[in-house]
Amino acid sequence: MTVTTDAVVIGGGVMGTSVLYNLVSRGVQKPVLLERTTLGAGSTGRSSGLIRMHYSTVVNAALSWESFETYANFDEVVGGDVGFVQTGFMVFVPEDAIDGLNHNIALQQDVGIDTQIVSREEARELAPAFEQYDGEAFAWEPLSGHADPSGTGMAYATRARELGATVLLETPATSVEIENDRVVAVTTAGERYATDTAVVATGPWSKPFLEGIGIDLPLEATRHEVFLLKRDLGELPFHPGGADMANMTYFRPEAADLTLVGNGNREQSADPNTYNPRPSMDYLEDVWLRLSKRLPGIAGAEFFTGYAGLYTSTPDLHPVIDRVDGIEGLYICTGFSGHGFKLAPAVGTVMAELMLDGEAKTVDISTLKMDRFRRGETNTTSYDFKVIA
Repeated sequence: MTVTTDAVVIGGGVMGTSVLYNLVSRGVQKPVLLERTTLGAGSTGRSSGLIRMHYSTVVNAALSWESFETYANFDEVVGGDVGFVQTGFMVFVPEDAIDGLNHNIALQQDVGIDTQIVSREEARELAPAFEQYDGEAFAWEPLSGHADPSGTGMAYATRARELGATVLLETPATSVEIENDRVVAVTTAGERYATDTAVVATGPWSKPFLEGIGIDLPLEATRHEVFLLKRDLGELPFHPGGADMANMTYFRPEAADLTLVGNGNREQSADPNTYNPRPSMDYLEDVWLRLSKRLPGIAGAEFFTGYAGLYTSTPDLHPVIDRVDGIEGLYICTGFSGHGFKLAPAVGTVMAELMLDGEAKTVDISTLKMDRFRRGETNTTSYDFKVIA
């Protein structure tokens, strides 16, 4: 059976649902989203949920700032509750990386982000639970926090349905049909969706899916772990989120008495169909010790739970958001390298602009083109912030 639609979005994570919502809200008639299992079942459902703007390239900083405005006002902008909680976010940088920090803060302030370098005394007042080291510097984002990734994807999908979109679960796309260098359909095991527009937002499954239609990109699915600790509220009642470049951890509070912690630098290639989603005890011991050096009050906490999820990594840790040259109507939205959730609202906006207006207007995404790897013009950062999910 053939169904005709104006656009097909492949992938039901927070990226795919954001793109779907932005398309249908701009008048695309009855777009269809195809999800292989359930909404948010891939990277989205195992995201750490951080919302912060500390980046060292303009494009990521701008996408995160645009996205923050949506997260902070989600019910008014889109509709629905995504559980945004403002906690503030502090960055700790050792002495040998202070020049990079200064570069980042100036760049972010130029974008419009509310962030600043703070003194040792100011950092202690803002976050008294944190240990401070000699010679290091501190940055503070007062507006940052966290939200519910799965809830965000569901909110986008719900609103898109209300506007006329179709969301199909347990319906994996098998291929994109291309004739005369243009998209003509997207197929599943049981249906053929005739369309001239398709968006590949398949997260860690992107590389094999794209290879199936003759597109080779340097994408790698990598496994990353986080875990949650139950704090003793008498010892540690609260702390803001943060990134500790000295001990290579990132962390944030969760609910009333939990702390989520991870280390983005520990990764391994993984098969998204067979990877181990459970935490490993050696990782728990290592990262808990790192965290306690910055947050001494966490040493007496209790292990609550942990899990592993997947990043879709690129060599420069920046996504691919682009139309495919030589195939009219085919678009790619993947490779977010652990940063996707915090960028998702703006990515949906710029994807819709790219598809409907011919170019992104809200944020300049020219540095995210798919051919940058071949051209050797990848994005460079002032220092390694891979640690921050």
